Parts: sequence; structure tokens; C-alpha cells
Amino acid sequence: MTDPVYRRRFGEPREPATRADPGRALARVIDFAVASHLRAVLFLIVVGALFYLPGFFTIPPVDRDEARFAQATKQMVETGDFVDIRFQDEVRYKKPVGIYWLQAAAVETATALGVPRAQLRIWLYRVPSLAGAIGAVLLTYWAALAFVTRRGALLAALMICASILLSVEARLAKTDAMLLCTSVAVMGALARIYVPWQRGEDRLHPSWALPAVFWTAIAVGILLKGPLILMFALLTIGALAIADRTGAWLWQLRPLWGLMWMLVLVLPWFVLIALRSGDSFFANSVGGDMFTKLAGGQESHGAPPGLYFALFWVTFWPGAALAGLAAPAIWRARWEPGAQFLLAWLVPSWIVFEAVPTKLPHYVLPLYPAIAILITGALERRVLSRTAWVVRGTAWWFVAPAVISVALIVLAIALTLQPVFSAWPFAAGAMIFSLFAWWLYDDNEAERSLLSAVAGSWFLGVVAYGVVLPALTPLFPSVELARVLRNVQCVGPEAAAAGYQEPSLVFMIGTSTVLTDGSGAADFLGQGSCRFALVEARQARAFAQRAEAIGLRYNINSRVEGYNFSQGRQIAVAVFSSEGTE
Repeated sequence: MTDPVYRRRFGEPREPATRADPGRALARVIDFAVASHLRAVLFLIVVGALFYLPGFFTIPPVDRDEARFAQATKQMVETGDFVDIRFQDEVRYKKPVGIYWLQAAAVETATALGVPRAQLRIWLYRVPSLAGAIGAVLLTYWAALAFVTRRGALLAALMICASILLSVEARLAKTDAMLLCTSVAVMGALARIYVPWQRGEDRLHPSWALPAVFWTAIAVGILLKGPLILMFALLTIGALAIADRTGAWLWQLRPLWGLMWMLVLVLPWFVLIALRSGDSFFANSVGGDMFTKLAGGQESHGAPPGLYFALFWVTFWPGAALAGLAAPAIWRARWEPGAQFLLAWLVPSWIVFEAVPTKLPHYVLPLYPAIAILITGALERRVLSRTAWVVRGTAWWFVAPAVISVALIVLAIALTLQPVFSAWPFAAGAMIFSLFAWWLYDDNEAERSLLSAVAGSWFLGVVAYGVVLPALTPLFPSVELARVLRNVQCVGPEAAAAGYQEPSLVFMIGTSTVLTDGSGAADFLGQGSCRFALVEARQARAFAQRAEAIGLRYNINSRVEGYNFSQGRQIAVAVFSSEGTE
């Protein structure tokens, strides 16, 4: 019998409809996976690998952040200095050392296992991001179990796994996938303490496991990206304390012992970097990075409030199609213990991100698990909105992959002048499954529609990351320039770059690459044999004038054309060598 409080608040659920659709077969797979926690975990690991491995090994280094992180890690491995963080001779003190250590561990392990040229394989630097993304999916399942059934927790984890934003971050050698992993661990531990307490189910002698997870994840998050993870936790705790007018449950976190443990994990590196750099690290990371973002749009990334809300409908696809349908029920249930915690996790931090002038899409990624769990709660209760104009929004399940697939294929054809036939079957699969998700949607069959959309998301990922991006060689001129230098006949070539100076070039060619202008490239070329000048067209005149002035005789070895998407323009780079060098 339906609970009377439930019936009064949400209305009677209708009996589920029976109709044939692809979601039925996928629902049977979910039936099998939720039979035990072990099956669910193994299922999510397999699904995470299926989602994130296409393109993981084949997409070249992406400018600029990924290449900067990877190059700084490469220098750590080359020098054996795992305290200081540098990009060539320039200090890189915007973020702490955590992600560099994880990337270095992956590279060193691969080297020990005999992987050839491990330091130049960008996919090794992405391994922590892949692990962080799959870990975040698993921890979303774990955190969601505090709020919904095992089946609902699996659906929430699938929403996170299939989201476009996490699919991007899982393939980039950056901090954000690992930060998401630690953030979900922190919030999951908080939820498993708060929700039972709020329901009057708290134990007199709680275990140390949840406080250990909480404080360890806080420490790792700080080593990854500084105090940002503290913001998520403190804003959530503050919002709950205001709503409940008490914070008595916080004693279950064992704050004294927890703070001591966190400091044991965090302080050693901060002390070492302070001894190495004086106050430079803190001046750059706090003053030069954090405060700059608060004061204005850093590095041309400024945007008005509301940008994250607009981007959400794309970056959280396919789960975003259910967000509008779930919103009314979530609002009605806002004072329930579970919804109250999830909204405290989501709303205060979202407001802060919208208010800060500097905006990048991945900043709000640690808030997406809260949205997924809220949606799943409404989906489980079958209380999604039945308002006609809201239901029509499920067309987004089909519109998004159709537009993205067509745009990607057109872009690939325009840049490569090839028909990229291998992308077409997967694009068709993305649109077919997404069409079923929309066409067969019913509020009592929402789970099956969601599963069809998740399948469509996988096909879309194969199109984008597995086929199109690796084929867009004009977008990655550093790869071709590195190939040119690998094929020279002299031993130990050295290079100077003028005009085109992206971090990926330094990563691919070598740490000793000289970044200069046209005149400097000519001087560099005249200082010895087996030297090469990579001169972009805008610097060609200065190079030629300086070469004539110093009597430099040179050859042109090759010419590479491409598109510098960091600067949004076509480029042409000539590879010069001194006369007699090949």
C-alpha cells in the first residue's frame, strides 16, 4: 500500500506501462548487476572502461592545460625532483603536487615494466584521470546508497559515468577527474553520518571508517587542488547547521583526530616546497591564481552568472534531460533528510561558482553526483513531472547527439578532406538509441528511457573520442613537428621554436626546446650542428633578416600546416636546419 505521506505529497503512482523498447534489454542487465554489490561494482568498472577507453590512447596531447601538467610531470621524472613543480625553467605553482605525483607514478611504473619511450606517451599521464573517473563512478554508487535503493544508486552512477563532462575529463591529464573522486568520497562519508543522525538512527559508538574516509579524502583533495575541496564540505556543513540549528552530528567525524591525520598527510610537502621556494608557492597559488579568479576573469575565462546553468544541459547529458522533470518533486521533498543533504551539497557551492567571474565548465563537476542522486530519487518514486511542456524537453535526448554527431563529422570532413566513414555507424547508433529514449518516454518508464540514452551516450563518445578527434591531425601540429625531428639523421637533435610555442610542442620534442622569436631562432641555428628552428609564418621575416645579418646558411627540411585551436587560427611552421644538417 502506498504510504499516505507519500501519496499526499506526490500523488498516486501509475502502474508501469508495457511496451517494447531497447531499454527493456538494458533493464535486464541492470537486474543482473544489482543482485549484489560485487556485481554492481564490477559492472560499473566495465561500463567505465567502455565509456572512457575510446580515444584514451590515440588522442594526442591537448593544449594547453593537459600538456602543461604532463610536461611538468615529465620534468619531475627526468630530474628526480618530486618537490618542485616547473615547466622548463618557469615555476608552476598554481596547483599543489598531488596530480604530478600520481602521473609520475604511472610513468615510472610503465618504465619499470618495459614500456618503450614511456615518458612521451601521453596516455600514461592520463591514467590517474581514468582511475579518478571510474573511482568517482564507484563512489557515486556508494554515496547514493545512503539515499536510494541499490538499483537507484546504480542508475545515479551510470548518469555520472555517461555525462559528457566527465567523459572529457577522464581523457585529460589534469586534476579534475581525481578531484571529483575525492569530493564524492568526502560527501559520501558526510552523508552516511548525517542522514542516519537526522533520521534518529545514529549509533552511540560510530566506527572510525567514515571519519577516516572523510579526512583522508580531504587531504588528497588539498594536495590535488588546494582548499577547493574544503569549500564543498564547509558550505554543505554550514547549510545543514543553519537548517537544523545544530551541528551536533559533526562530532561523529572525530574532528580533533581527523585534523591531525589530515595535517600529517598534507604538511610534509607544503613544508618542503616552502623551504624550496620561500613564499613563492603560496604567493602564486593563493595570490596569483585563487584571488585572480575571484577578482576577475582569469586568462580570458570570465563570464556572467548563469553560464554553468546553461552549460549544464550539455555537460550533464544524457542525465540532464531528466533534471527538469525531477525539479518539482525535489522542491517538494526539500526538507526530507536525504534531499536536504543533497541540496546543501549542491546549491551553496553552485551559487559561489556562478558568482565568481572566472568560469570553466569543469569547476562544477564535483556537484554533479548530487544532481544525479536527486534525479534518481524522483525517478524511483515515479514522481517525475507530467506537465506537458516539461515532458517535451525529453526531446533533448535526441537533439543533443544528433547535433553533436553531425557537427563532429562535418568538422572532420572539413579539416581532413576525408569522409570518415568509420564514424557514421556509431553516429547512427547514438541517434537511434537516443531517439528511442525520447520517443518511448513515459514517466513510469523513465528508467528504460534513461538507459537507452546512456547507450546513445556511449555511441556518441566513440564518434567523438574514438574516431573523430584522433583523425583531426591538423589540430595537433606538435605531433607532426615531433615526427619530423624524429626522422632526422643526426643524433640528439635540438630545437628552437618561434611563433608556435604551445606546451604540447615542448612535451613532444623535449624539455630543452628553446622558445624564442624569429631572430633568436636564427641565432640558435648558427650555434652548432644538429639544430633545428621551427619558425611559424609570422616570424619567418624576422628569421630571414637575422640569418642574413649573421651570414647563416640554412636549409628548409619540412613545412607543417595546421590549426592552433588555442589561438583560433591557421598556422604554417617551417622546419629549418643549418646547412649540412639533415
